[in-house]
Amino acid sequence: MTEPLHGSAEAYGPAAGSGPAPAPVVPLLSVPPTVAELGAWTRLLGAVYAADLPAVPAPSLVEVTGRLGVPSIRGRSVQWAIAGADGEIDGAAALLLFTDEGNTHGAYLDVLAVRPSARRRGLGRALWEAVRAELLAQGRTSVSSSVEPGTPAGQFATGLGFENVLPMGWHVQRVPAGPVEEPEVPAGYRLVSWSGETPDAWAEASAVAHGAMEDAPMGDLDERAPTWTGERVRSAQRLVVDRGGVILSVAALTDSGEMAAYTELVFADPADTRAMQYDTVVVPAHRGRGLGRLVKRRMLADAVAAYPELREIATTVADENAPMIAVNEALGYRRERDVALFQLKL
Repeated sequence: MTEPLHGSAEAYGPAAGSGPAPAPVVPLLSVPPTVAELGAWTRLLGAVYAADLPAVPAPSLVEVTGRLGVPSIRGRSVQWAIAGADGEIDGAAALLLFTDEGNTHGAYLDVLAVRPSARRRGLGRALWEAVRAELLAQGRTSVSSSVEPGTPAGQFATGLGFENVLPMGWHVQRVPAGPVEEPEVPAGYRLVSWSGETPDAWAEASAVAHGAMEDAPMGDLDERAPTWTGERVRSAQRLVVDRGGVILSVAALTDSGEMAAYTELVFADPADTRAMQYDTVVVPAHRGRGLGRLVKRRMLADAVAAYPELREIATTVADENAPMIAVNEALGYRRERDVALFQLKL
C-alpha cells in the first residue's frame, strides 16, 4: 500500500508573518531501522491518517516494519525522519529509486508526511528538498506519487510542480457476513487458488497472464511496465510474505493449462480487517466471458472463509478503465475517494 503526500504548502511552511524559518536538519533513517524508529514511524502515520484520512485504516506496525525493513524488488529505498523534542518522529519521507530495466530514470515517493501538530514549521518543504537532492544526485528525471487531488496533500504536490497524470479512484467493497456462494465456472475453465508463491506448475503461465497488464491504463506516467517471468512473479509474491503479509491468488485455467485470468488479494498485516485487491487481469483472448467477475467472486469466498475478521476490500482503478469499474460495481464496490498518480519531471 502506498502512502499519499500529506499536508499542504501552507501547513508545511512557516506561519504567516513569522519570517523565514530555519531549515530543519533532515537525517536519514537508520539502516535497518531501530525498533524505536519503527514504532515512532507507525505512530506518525497513525496521527496523519486520523487527521487527513479518518475513514481509512492507518498502516500497522507489522506493515511499517515490513515496508521499511525489507527491500523492494523494484529498487533501492531511501528514508528520512525528523525527530521532535519528545523523541517522536515529526516528519518522514520514503523514496524508492527504481532499478528495474527501463525505469532507472525514475522513482516513486512512497511517503512524505508531517505530524499535524508539527505543521507550519517548514518540515514538509525540508523533507522534499532532501528527496529532491537525492533524486538529482542519482540522475533521476522523474518521480511519481499517489495523491488525493483537491485535498491539502494535492495542493502541496501541485505547489511543488507535480501534475496529475492518471486520475483514479479508491473503490471499497463491504464484505458480507457469513459464507459466500461459490461462482459457477463456465465450460472449458477451472478455478485454482493458493496462498503465497505461485506453484511451479503454473508459474510460467502466470507470467504470461501478468504480461497482459501491459494494456492497463497508465496515463502519461513516465514508467515502463516490467517484463514478467515466472521467477519475477514469485519474487513479488514472496516480498509480501517476507514483509509479514499474506497474498492470496485465484486463477482461471483452460483445459490446456493456459492462465486465462487471475486476481490477487493482499493483507499487509494478517490481522487487518481491510485487505487490498491487487491485480485483476483477464488475458485478451478470454475477455467478454465474465472471468474477471468469476475470479474475484471466488477470491471473496476464499478470503471470507480463511479470514472471518475481514470487513472490507479496497482497490484502486483508473477512471478510464470502465470495464473493471463495471465488474467491481457488480460485485458491490463503491467509490470511496478520488486518488491519482502525480508526477514531476526534474
